[in-house]
Amino acid sequence: MKKKISENYLLRKPIRNEKYKWTTDDKGIVTLEIENRGVFNRICQKLFKKPPVSYVHLDEMGSFVWPIIDGEMDITRIGEIVDEHFGEKAHPLYERLAKYFQILESYGFVKFNM
Repeated sequence: MKKKISENYLLRKPIRNEKYKWTTDDKGIVTLEIENRGVFNRICQKLFKKPPVSYVHLDEMGSFVWPIIDGEMDITRIGEIVDEHFGEKAHPLYERLAKYFQILESYGFVKFNM
């Protein structure tokens, strides 16, 4: 049974969290740079040689979506742009986008304007 995505959720307007730096490689793949801060992270860096920065590499669709997140377009509009670019490859479109934004929000990479 498919989960229904709330229409209200699709009207949310995502905004990138500006505290995270990001780059795009020559293939268009976006990489987010996450600084590992705090006491626990510093201990792990010294004792276990953990890196001071972690990198999150987005997939092809995520890398397409990330740069167009502007706080003005809602998820529905972003979905229309993704559908124009990827077509059937992006389907089921809104279920995938909703899950993508839920994950980004859970890690604090995005927040939403209402």
